[in-house]
Amino acid sequence: MATALVLVLGIALSALAYRNLGSAPIDGKASRFDIRDEDSVHITLEVRRDDPSRPAECVVRSRGVSGKEAGRKEVYIPPGETTTYRETVLTTSEAPVTGEVFGCSYDVPNYLRDRTRPSG
Repeated sequence: MATALVLVLGIALSALAYRNLGSAPIDGKASRFDIRDEDSVHITLEVRRDDPSRPAECVVRSRGVSGKEAGRKEVYIPPGETTTYRETVLTTSEAPVTGEVFGCSYDVPNYLRDRTRPSG
């Protein structure tokens, strides 16, 4: 009985570890960024996803010379390939020094799906 309990516990712990430490279903990174001028940065996103038939959204950001976040933007990633490249220009509040992907998700807000701006 104790052996069976240890075996079941081991399988449960293995499944939990794989779920939490395995590869993420979607991952994004800045494959390139170019400082355009004192208030914008051009970012090329590389997005890898396990289900390319689903749309996604990624948040990109930039840090300024002070080290603080100087800009943030959501980017819509339409259904496509497993690895998708998307370009965007991010306007910043101070001179940018980086362009990066903060994170990606399959949880796409309706205003990005519909390509309409939120009111207000």
